[in-house]
Amino acid sequence: MPGDHHAAIRRFTVLGVPISAITMADAVSTIGEWIGARTRNYVCVTGVHGVIESGRDEELSRIHAGAGLVTPDGMPLVWLAHLYGERQVERVYGPDLMIACCAESQKRGWRHFLFGGAAGVPELLARRLVARFPRLQVCGAYSPPFRALSEDEDRALVERINAAHPDIVWVGLSTPKQERWMAAHVGRLDAPALIGVGAAFDFHAGIKRQAPRWMQRSGLEWSFRLLSEPRRLGRRYLVNNPLFVYKIALQLAGRRVSGGA
Repeated sequence: MPGDHHAAIRRFTVLGVPISAITMADAVSTIGEWIGARTRNYVCVTGVHGVIESGRDEELSRIHAGAGLVTPDGMPLVWLAHLYGERQVERVYGPDLMIACCAESQKRGWRHFLFGGAAGVPELLARRLVARFPRLQVCGAYSPPFRALSEDEDRALVERINAAHPDIVWVGLSTPKQERWMAAHVGRLDAPALIGVGAAFDFHAGIKRQAPRWMQRSGLEWSFRLLSEPRRLGRRYLVNNPLFVYKIALQLAGRRVSGGA
């Protein structure tokens, strides 16, 4: 069964989604605790898109509620945390979380399995990560087909991952597909940590460019990604972002009214 360590981690709620009130160091430390205890958990790296999709989908909302960590992936969530009094919270961005865990792994010997990305991408990612972190142990890489796996295929995949004995399974399937996959497999995989990082596979494999750091820090990364992939990401940003702003305005107004303002 999945572990229950997440019960002790303070969270703040954004449109019904419980976000972990953490820093990057907290996230890496918590993952390390899971590995040490051999409990099984998954991490949802969640921004505006994940919050809005959770509002449309009860199952996705339940998946977030059951996660060991729900990291604040976007700056709007960090700003809301600060507004709610969680001043220590910082952005725990999927690509940066992957790098932070790989760096820690060089000291602690954690083993990694890369699941996701287009054909050849996880293998390329593995080579690039090992080139950057020479003592990193990547014990497997697999790119799934762009279709649902049969029961036999899925069973074989679970056996393949378990046979590699990873401590962390990185899942690069995009939201909400990766969240559904982690929730469905956390009880079947022996790995203590399943971490959904989406585009981190393409970024660190060198397939796609990341937004400059100043855009990431200022909350403008979405505009960089929209210009890079307008057809794929147009609806995500042009519909979900304004909807998020509208709903947050209502939530904040509700907080003021309930507080007597």
